[in-house]
Formats: sequence, C-alpha cells, structure tokens
Amino acid sequence: MSYKRFDTEDVVVGAESITSPIWSGDSTTLTTFFTSSTQTGGASGDYYYDIYQTASNLAGSKVQFSIAYADKLGSGSLLFNSNVEGKSPSSTVFGQYRNLILGDEDSQFTFGSVTSEHFYAINIDRARYKEKLLPGTLDLKLQVSGSTNVLRITDDSKVVATTTFSDSGRVFELITGSVGTLSTGKVQTNGYTANSGSYGKLLPDIGVILINGNALGAPIASGGLAYTSSRGNNLLGQNNLKTFSQLLTYGSNFRLQAEETISSNFVFVRARNAEFNYSTNPSNITGSGELLHNVMINSPQSFITSVGLYNDNNDLLAVAKLSRPLLKDFTKESLIRIKLDY
Repeated sequence: MSYKRFDTEDVVVGAESITSPIWSGDSTTLTTFFTSSTQTGGASGDYYYDIYQTASNLAGSKVQFSIAYADKLGSGSLLFNSNVEGKSPSSTVFGQYRNLILGDEDSQFTFGSVTSEHFYAINIDRARYKEKLLPGTLDLKLQVSGSTNVLRITDDSKVVATTTFSDSGRVFELITGSVGTLSTGKVQTNGYTANSGSYGKLLPDIGVILINGNALGAPIASGGLAYTSSRGNNLLGQNNLKTFSQLLTYGSNFRLQAEETISSNFVFVRARNAEFNYSTNPSNITGSGELLHNVMINSPQSFITSVGLYNDNNDLLAVAKLSRPLLKDFTKESLIRIKLDY
C-alpha cells in the first residue's frame, strides 16, 4: 500500500440541485384525494384533515398533505369556551401560521396588497420532500361541486423579477396559470382577482401553500370560485375542511415537485509516471527480500484496484473501488476522480 498527501487543489467542493416527485409512487401529479374517518372524527379533526392518495384503510396509503382552516376572528369553528369570544381551533391555526410565517403576532396576512383574515393552509407532509418545494412546478385545480368553473393556480416565481422573503424563507404569490406560467385572458393581467388580491402564497422552504379565502369567495366574474366559507360564530369548523377537500377532489389535479441541493466533494487522485509502479503485495517478495520476478526490476508495473482516503491520524475514512484494475508503469500517468455526496 502506497500513500500520498493531497494538495489543496486536489480537493474541490461542489453543489448541484436535483428535482424529484413528491407524491407516493414517484408521481408528480396527485389526482385522487381521500380522508380518514378515524382522523377527521377525532380531536385533531377540528384543526386539520390529513389527505391520502388512496383510501386510508388500503395497503400503501400514506398521508400526502394536510389541510387546515385559519380565521383571525376564530370564526367557522366551535369556541373552546362559549364565554370567551374568538378563541377556537381556527384562531389557533391562524396564530400558528402567523408566528411561523410572519414572526409577529400583530402582523396581517396580505395576498398581493389585500389583507385577508381567513385562509386555507395546505401543509405538504414532511416525508414527501427532503429539503424544499420547487417553485414553478405548482399546478393546482379547484372546482366547486356542480359547477363547471375551474380555478387553476400556480406560483409567480417565473413572473416576478425579485424574490420576497419572510421569517419562513421565500414567498411567492399564487396566480392563475399552471407550472409557473401565467394564464392569459383572466380578470387581471397580473393573475390576481379583481378585488381580493392574489389567490394565496407558496412558501417552498417550509412546504406550505396558503389559499386566500377571500379570493375563493370572490364572484366568478372577478376571478373567484364563488365559494362560501363558513364564517359564523361558534360553528363546527369541520364544515370548511370538508368542503375545501371537495374542491380538491373535484379539481382532481395537484402537481408539484421537490428540490434538493446535493453537496459533493471531488477528490482528484493523481498517480504520476514515477509513482505507484511497484506492487506492495507481500507475495511479490522472496524470503530473502528480493523481487520474485526479475521483470519487475527493469520494467515494474502494478494494477491500481482501489483508493483509500485517510485523515492525518491515519484513520481510513472512505474507500473508492475501481470498476476494473488500472495498469500503471513508468510510461503512464493516471488521474482518478472520486465524488463524495452528502
């Protein structure tokens, strides 16, 4: 075994971005949406619904994302205490997302430039993506049961010139269109509703999509769905979650991809013409310490089969195996590139 210390230029750090589907079955588009009666009928059902790609009682069924309804006034859900106004699951959800995204309990959610006191949250299951969502791949269809009007929305990452940031990372507005492309012929040229602002927000770094409740409720002529959220006081909030899940079911299209940055170390192992030409195999030496084969005296050669990477304490950290032995002698130089991903 022969050793050689690496020079500074022999080690290079690189990074590349890779994309992948996020839904089960390596699919980029989800077309079926199911809930679990066990989950929706339990205590957590007041706060959110888990959405599966198949019936939850079937083998292979996994949570794809969750939906929640948030209302600043606590409307649309049962009060924790009938004597305390405004404190309900919907207000709790609103406060959680406000702290997560805005980082300030006094801040307001604005969609475009219009403030909204209620919204629906789509929280992609953490197991669906490794690092972040990929902007420009969103294509979500929403449709009210019995209506032929379909709302198709995407994010404006390919439209805007600058990126906006919040406490949760990058923020993109939702507009009419698909996979980052603005659709033409809508009410507003920027892809927003006429009076309710954008259709929501995409927060790719935390895997969250917010759907503007006011935009959904806007008239069809103004770019909305004429979808009415239940915003009465001290009402069963599951009604909003149930009807919103139906918007997804009848829309039957939720396309999205994930993005991950893979960091790599490239190590270049250089075997110059005068190096690594003698075999270190003990069987090549006789008992008296002489070379077993005379041809190795004037024309030595060896075969490189693997490269070991050691630290300064002589600890073996990694081994790179060659696909086939590499012949080495005084007339040849070799360059072996090793890639370490992490």
